[in-house]
Amino acid sequence: MRLIRRSLLVAVVLGVIAAVGFWLRPVFYFDEWTYAQECFAGVESHSITVAGHRVHYLAEGPAGGPVVVLVHGLGGRAEDWTNLAPWLAKAGYRVYMPDLPGYGRSEEPADFSYSVPDEAGVVVGFFDALRLKQVDLGGWSMGGWIVQRIALDNPDRVRRLMLFDSAGLYARPDWDTALFTSTTPGQLKQFYALLMPVPPQVPGFVARDILRITRERAWITQRALASMLTGRDVTDSLLPKLKMPVLLVWGQLDRITPLSLGQKMHELIPQSQLEVIPGCGHLAPSQCAPQIGPKVVGFVQK
Repeated sequence: MRLIRRSLLVAVVLGVIAAVGFWLRPVFYFDEWTYAQECFAGVESHSITVAGHRVHYLAEGPAGGPVVVLVHGLGGRAEDWTNLAPWLAKAGYRVYMPDLPGYGRSEEPADFSYSVPDEAGVVVGFFDALRLKQVDLGGWSMGGWIVQRIALDNPDRVRRLMLFDSAGLYARPDWDTALFTSTTPGQLKQFYALLMPVPPQVPGFVARDILRITRERAWITQRALASMLTGRDVTDSLLPKLKMPVLLVWGQLDRITPLSLGQKMHELIPQSQLEVIPGCGHLAPSQCAPQIGPKVVGFVQK
């Protein structure tokens, strides 16, 4: 009985510690749950050194399959592709999803510019480090801008190009870019309304932790945004030079990179196809993966 009582006491104490920990740092618990799910699903987690910096990446699908590389957007991470990548993996593709420097579980170098060209250089270095000679390449939002630069500067490395709600054209945002580094629950709510047609109700203690993490990493987001907003790396005049097949996938209700930008890209790239996803916003590749997955698989299989 004494042993049972001690065991129960230990269990209660551990439960209280876990509950307090969840209250104080809920994002940590959500992340660990995500990583556990990835492990059980057979998604591989690795790190590799690129240009002297540690780059974390996820990989799934058969090791010998044709390669697809997917690049996340501003403030994102490899896990943003969790809902879309399985469609490609199940179709026999080897899918790599790197965390760009400064994001996810990659290193956050203080001396890095976080500009589109420099992030593109890291992704090409990632190809080299894994000996990926040629890939089907996709990018979402800022990641779409990055992969445009890669396809333009290294056309021999890209078989097909996929742009999801992509940035890259010259366009001044008609929304407050400071929302990317929200500092109050009200700003966070506005930001989610930009990202999603139907934003979730975030509990106060979760919002508090999200804002804490946002503050810690704000310098990275601000450095990237400042570089993008100069307009010096825009691709308007360069997109007609692309020769590989290009798939454009756009959430019809996107407010960050509106559908009008996707339509303009479609006009600039004669060999592109544009797929508009009804009812979806900027997070279409995640929230609307069942509609997008078959289109992406069909495109890479052509």
